[in-house]
Amino acid sequence: MSPRALKTLRTLALLAAIFAFCIVMFGAFVRLSNAGLSCPDWPTCYGKVTWPGHAQDIAQANQAFPDRPYETHKAWREQVHRFLAGGLGVMVLAIALVSAWGRRVTVAGIVAAAVFAAAGVVLYVRGEHVVSSVLSVLAIALPLIAAFTLDRPGAWRVGVAALAVIIFQAMLGMWTVTLLVKPIVVTGHLLGGLATFGLLAWAALRWWRVGTPDDRYAALRAPVVVGIAVLVCQITLGGWTSSNYAALACGTDFPKCLGQWWPATDFHEGFVLWRGVGVNYEGGVLDMAARSAIQVAHRIGALVTFCYLAWLSHRLARRGLRRIGIAVGAVLVVQVLLGIGNVHLGLPLPVATAHNGVAALLLFTLLAALARTQRLPATRETL
Repeated sequence: MSPRALKTLRTLALLAAIFAFCIVMFGAFVRLSNAGLSCPDWPTCYGKVTWPGHAQDIAQANQAFPDRPYETHKAWREQVHRFLAGGLGVMVLAIALVSAWGRRVTVAGIVAAAVFAAAGVVLYVRGEHVVSSVLSVLAIALPLIAAFTLDRPGAWRVGVAALAVIIFQAMLGMWTVTLLVKPIVVTGHLLGGLATFGLLAWAALRWWRVGTPDDRYAALRAPVVVGIAVLVCQITLGGWTSSNYAALACGTDFPKCLGQWWPATDFHEGFVLWRGVGVNYEGGVLDMAARSAIQVAHRIGALVTFCYLAWLSHRLARRGLRRIGIAVGAVLVVQVLLGIGNVHLGLPLPVATAHNGVAALLLFTLLAALARTQRLPATRETL
């Protein structure tokens, strides 16, 4: 690969990773401000490419969707979020194409995936859902196959695979609306956004030559991978807490819950993943015992995550990765303080949104730590 192409990839990946982080933050803002169903259709908003603005359009919107009265202050948030996600999709497509440039079959597969994805959206709008679903599956499968068969390992494969993730993320966004903010879908959408950010961040780190010339940090690799896995599990619990409206299930008590160390809980009901279709989950459907169980599980997970990542931070700092170790520890402390602040302050929107953003930053610090344990090859194309 030419130096010019590599420079393009480095720039694109860095910009896309920053943009993905901003979208994660904005998506959290949309979700936490209860604007996830403010546009009851997809990908349009009350039948508009943007959103209704004139009095006549608003009247028509309310007539078309009598169960979902139009709210201007919420609708723009949801539709702007969709526009931003679409812009990121174009950036990821560009990264995938440049990553595979010079490999005609692979490039053809990526272009076909983009065409299938666009056609799937058009057919969905026209009501041809079966054909749309088939095209969407093909749009996801082709980049995965391309990434697996590409003879440029490492960051190049990640750059191609990211296209499959963001197409699936778009489908999760659609299901979030059509399945009425079902918790398993909303949680999956959160994880998909973080996965997109993580893949782009990882590719950017490798293309920017973050690594080590030898295997001096190889012993740290496994503990960092475990740390990433622990963090992902905790983020999943956080997403489940938010999507089930259980963030304040313990009131404003911390570390106690409803004035008790162990309140009445119903873990079985709280962790039912699928409850069928047709139920509007906005506001939550669980009773207090089930929501308390989710909140308690999230707090236990937070304690486990804090202990492990605090130990990992210390070990990284002691084994030669001092700056990264300090970064992991600092972001971890901020995240814990934001979590406690969410409870004590009654879940204020800025604090809750920041809690999501700092989770993404914590993931980034761990990815940076993992990249530093990886050996840099002599040639740039084999990163």
